[in-house]
Amino acid sequence: MKSYYVYILSNKKKVTLYIGVTSNLLQRLYQHKYKLLKGFTSKYSIDKLVYFEEYNDVRQAIYREKKLKAWNRTWKIELIEKENKEWNDLSMTWIPAFAGMTTRNNNKE
Repeated sequence: MKSYYVYILSNKKKVTLYIGVTSNLLQRLYQHKYKLLKGFTSKYSIDKLVYFEEYNDVRQAIYREKKLKAWNRTWKIELIEKENKEWNDLSMTWIPAFAGMTTRNNNKE
């Protein structure tokens, strides 16, 4: 069964949030962290995975993404902090390739 992920990224200073949906979270994080996707996330150095949800139905994932994007900032922060109070980059603990990233990749804010 295929999985789909709704995810929230932030920048190092927790100033900017980005919400996306993907069927391959590892690949998408790689693209964000190495700034392979030109646009909003690379421009503002948004590459810190602070929250994600997994779905088996792409329609449910897209629906959830749209709902989260419509939320106000306070609700989004409450959702993140319910699961990740310290705003840790979740990818650093379960993606070995990202754990060794140097600060040169993360300090371009």
